Amino acid sequence: MNDTAFWYTVQTMPSFHKSLEGAVRDALGAYDDFTAGLLSRRGIETPEAAEAFLSPNYDAHIGDPMHILNMSRAATRIAKAIDNQERITVWSDYDCDGIPGGTLMHDFFKKAGANFTNYIPHRHLEGFGLNQIGIQKLKDEGTTLIITVDCGIADVEHVAFAQSLGIDVIVTDHHLPRRNQDGTEELPPAYAVIDPKQEGETNIYRDFCGGGLAWKLVCAVLATGFKGRDAIPVGWEKWLLDMAGLSTIADMVPLTGENRVIAKYGLLVMRKSPRIGLQKLCTVARVNQRFITEDDVGFMIAPRVNAASRMGDPRDAFELFTTTDEVRADELAKGLEKVNRSRKASGAAVTRAARERLERKKEENNGELPPVIAMGDPDWRPGLLGLVANSLAEEYERPVFLWGREGSTTAKGSCRAGRKGVSVVELMARAEDIFVEAGGHAASGGFTLKDDAVFTFEERLCTAYATLSPISLTDSVSLADHAITAADELSTLLIRTEKLAPFGMENPKPVFALQDCVVTQVSWFGKGEEHLRVRVTRDDGFNCTEIEAITFFARRELGKDHERLVTGKPATILGTLERDTYTRGQPVRMRLVSIG
Repeated sequence: MNDTAFWYTVQTMPSFHKSLEGAVRDALGAYDDFTAGLLSRRGIETPEAAEAFLSPNYDAHIGDPMHILNMSRAATRIAKAIDNQERITVWSDYDCDGIPGGTLMHDFFKKAGANFTNYIPHRHLEGFGLNQIGIQKLKDEGTTLIITVDCGIADVEHVAFAQSLGIDVIVTDHHLPRRNQDGTEELPPAYAVIDPKQEGETNIYRDFCGGGLAWKLVCAVLATGFKGRDAIPVGWEKWLLDMAGLSTIADMVPLTGENRVIAKYGLLVMRKSPRIGLQKLCTVARVNQRFITEDDVGFMIAPRVNAASRMGDPRDAFELFTTTDEVRADELAKGLEKVNRSRKASGAAVTRAARERLERKKEENNGELPPVIAMGDPDWRPGLLGLVANSLAEEYERPVFLWGREGSTTAKGSCRAGRKGVSVVELMARAEDIFVEAGGHAASGGFTLKDDAVFTFEERLCTAYATLSPISLTDSVSLADHAITAADELSTLLIRTEKLAPFGMENPKPVFALQDCVVTQVSWFGKGEEHLRVRVTRDDGFNCTEIEAITFFARRELGKDHERLVTGKPATILGTLERDTYTRGQPVRMRLVSIG
């Protein structure tokens, strides 16, 4: 699930409990040294914080939605619209944050008996966010209230247009607001703006994703009350956590604070959700719904939802989650599986083409690449470029900006930071005159280029990059969490590790080092033999234990480091622990992340 590559070093790796400050260790004395160390590295230094982290509780740790800036005003307006049977439109983004967010809003309005519809723009024909043609269409159909999900914060002009037509707009978004040339914040002139990234935010926790924020809005409307509220059982909103949790995990927001609670309970609801579309999607993705994990969401479910907009129509994914027709759900799930396979093939082709260009560039520049990779091609589909940019950013360890064209002559693209501490939003802001639109998170974003900017794209971004504060490469180095010794039982370590799940941004899986082991087997598998399985033994003079380690797409994930693994030779390997669910007894194995 992590977008950023991590490098681990063993040579200077401290014993975890020795690295703890005495006061912190004493404060967490109720926990074993291993668990206390993991908590400390996550900035958790008090018993209260440890309890909240290890045992997130819905009643105790979900905050009052009314503490979010403008939430009360928005909830009151929505309650009024429900009471008066105004036409409400939920306008959501087309990714695996906006679609689940739009789904849970759909379920709520349906339960409340509201007069509503859902609108999801077509990625290739309409682009991201609000647009004037869609707004006019909704006006003609009688919409008087638009609620955005995971978009709208940068749509200043489009919100103004909607307001001019007499349509109130409630923006719910978690992206960064626009900035004027003088650095001041420019918010859309909406009836209410709910975005924890805006100035003056009153809520303590501010890292919600779009779907999570939509769920908080539903909770606020339920608390406000409306005609028919009494017919909705108390606590019914918890069933919507399957979609809020899906959004939170898929959008890779920090799994801390309330997000951690939403993700944990979201997984619990997903495992027993009666949502027929989710059940069918798990089936085609070969995911056991009863034991669904954050890895299943990140690697199996989310890519298939995102494939709908990248290769087809996002409404297929929305309909999958909202239909109650089992036959239709089965048809839609199989359709998403098909377009996801097509996405993989198309993305791989673009990645190969981009790599070939970069290798030629290296040859022309004495093996060097610019600090920012920026390129494009009119034949590249913009919907695929986020995946390609992510792969290249990890491989070349630097910011990557890629553009393509589809449905119009405008060059649109995606970018990834590639290095810890680099913000693509700040980078684009320092070259803002080449963009029509630009935005996103620090680690990832999207943009639309001006027509003539494609010719100076890379040069301008490299110049902008040079103005950023210097960042030491050591910022990207993380020490392993624990060195496995002969006294350690992998199953015990895994059980203790799983207490910190779900894992994700700002709560990565703990990494273990297995030092000076002997490689006994190296084998490649998969259709193209792209995956690697290694068996190693550790011998302390008393016990000899064999351990299996595995990595998928090894040449991409490990680079040339995999060549260090030679049968009969010693090695130091680093990886996370997991259960091999495809082997009888589900033995514990390592998932390789680096070779020491």
